[in-house]
Order: sequence, then structure tokens, then C-alpha cells
Amino acid sequence: VQLVESGGGLVQTGGSLTLSCATSGFPFEAYVIGWFRQAPGKAREGVSCITGGGPITNYRDSMKGRNTISKDNAKNTVYLQMTSLKVEDTAVYYCAAARERTCDPMMMDFWGKGTLVTVSS
Repeated sequence: VQLVESGGGLVQTGGSLTLSCATSGFPFEAYVIGWFRQAPGKAREGVSCITGGGPITNYRDSMKGRNTISKDNAKNTVYLQMTSLKVEDTAVYYCAAARERTCDPMMMDFWGKGTLVTVSS
């Protein structure tokens, strides 16, 4: 099983980034795939998750309206488009997969290694 995040980097406040999560080794369409983030000194938190039927939640209220999750079943890849980025969005962003219908980071089965997003003022 592999989940590989990419697309992180340094961006200025107000900018945009699109993260990608390429997966393999499990039945992609049968799993919930989610994006989570962990800022320095803080707990890992959910951002958004998606199933075969579409997004199940914009888990993180602080990012509501500023992120769009999507998936490409042909490429086994999930994307997270983030706009109007703020300094407080700085974190390592992880993707994860769960067999159950959940966006709870404690319930995810597989994790990627993360990609760092840094938002400068």
C-alpha cells in the first residue's frame, strides 16, 4: 500500500496550492481518502475527505470554502485545491485512506508521509 503526497511548497498569504495524493495497493474506489494536516506543536486534524460518491465533509471549519477535494479514479489520485491561504494553514499535509466511511484521523487505515505547505506573510 502506498499513498504519496506532492504539491506542497512555499506560498504567500492569499495564494493557492493544489496537493496530489497518488495511491496504490488497495481498491481505491472502495476507500475514503482524506486530507489531514499537522502544524508544529499541534495535533493532526482533518481537512476534507472524499468517497466514490463525492466529498463527505469539509472536516475543517477553518478551511471551509477555501478548499476543494476531488479524485481521479483512472489515476487512483486525490487532489486538494487550497485557495486564499493563510499563515495558519502552514502544516505538513497528509493523505490517508479508510475502509470505513469516516474522516476521523484516528480511524484511517493507511497514511502517506506528508508534504509541507508553508504560507508566508
